[in-house]
Amino acid sequence: MVEELAQADDAIAACADAAAWALPEHDLIAALDAAHRLQQRLAAVTLTLIREVDGRGIARTQGASCTAVWLRERLRLTIPAARRLIDLATALNTGNPGIRQALADGAISQDQARVITDTVDTVNRSADAETADKAVGVLVGWASQFDPTHLRKLGTRILDHVAPDIADAATQAALDAEAHRATRDRHLTLSEQTDGRLRLTGTLDTETAALFRAAIDPLTAHSGPDDKRSPGQRRHDALADICRLTLRTGELPENGGDPAQIVITTNYDALTRQLTTGTLDTDLNLTPDTVRRLACDASILPAVLSGTGQVLDVGRQRRLITGPLRRALVLRDRGCAFPGCDRPPRWCDAHHIHHWADGGTTSLTNAVLLCGHHHRHLHHNDWTVQLGSDGHPEFTPPAWLDPEQLPRRNHYHRRT
Repeated sequence: MVEELAQADDAIAACADAAAWALPEHDLIAALDAAHRLQQRLAAVTLTLIREVDGRGIARTQGASCTAVWLRERLRLTIPAARRLIDLATALNTGNPGIRQALADGAISQDQARVITDTVDTVNRSADAETADKAVGVLVGWASQFDPTHLRKLGTRILDHVAPDIADAATQAALDAEAHRATRDRHLTLSEQTDGRLRLTGTLDTETAALFRAAIDPLTAHSGPDDKRSPGQRRHDALADICRLTLRTGELPENGGDPAQIVITTNYDALTRQLTTGTLDTDLNLTPDTVRRLACDASILPAVLSGTGQVLDVGRQRRLITGPLRRALVLRDRGCAFPGCDRPPRWCDAHHIHHWADGGTTSLTNAVLLCGHHHRHLHHNDWTVQLGSDGHPEFTPPAWLDPEQLPRRNHYHRRT
């Protein structure tokens, strides 16, 4: 398979350099159709390979917490995109073989394959395999005319076409399946923007949507005749108010040994002169005005850093026994230090590089932040960790994974 894919890669590379502008209209459209069909066929191959990688547990063997995280690091995918591929690969592997064949033939797209898989799964709950095969044939035929959204709508009444005698009973099953999918597909994605802002996308289930509206609606009203904010801006500000109110209750559970809070690092002398920016524990910057406003209602913990950002000394916070050392780790590591992991500091444990039971000290030079998965992984596998010449952690993989055993670092938490 590797040799065949290499040949295909060469052929596609040749097409990429071709002069599309020189093609007559008919050939241009034909080339577009062919490229799209080829894309779907390659998708079928990719999904087969992903299913095999997932089935073998390769991700965990190589240190990732799951296949989705491994795919993000390997293929530079987002986690939601990786999960969708894994789910579809699993569905095509265990479902009706006609769907995968249609994708491999270039007759349907990945999104259409998802719709058909969900629809046929519903049919299987109400009818036999023969009826499911008929449903696949009808849906694949419709896929040549309708986009995935329209195809899903048509699929809700598929049994009217392939098994009208059980269609009414199956309608209720379809509604139940849709409710199950709504529960399964609920999610909230936080995407960091290059300028430090955060993009929220997601889908709330019915109950959560009602709770969200009940909480946010009272805070979105105009504050007066001079309020020029747009509806979207008012919803944004209302969400910020809800977060502030929640943090002030003091009832949120602890995360990573700290109470729920935001942490800002800044230069104290410059702060008093209104000149400095601040850095969140997520490595994003805040303006001087924002830092000073937040400092009005915050605990200020002194910390001394070297020119390279290595923590030299940290002030004490009496209510947290491990506060000074943990604050130092957060300032240095910014999150799980294992290569490829993006877990934030509040999800992490402090790991002794030289185990405490073996005489290791509880100190900054003998500690590293690790999320739960990578903490366990480091204890039970052949990876090793040490501090580099600049005082930051680097990890050496086992020889079976990298014969040269070149040290690796995490690049998700610190700008280069």
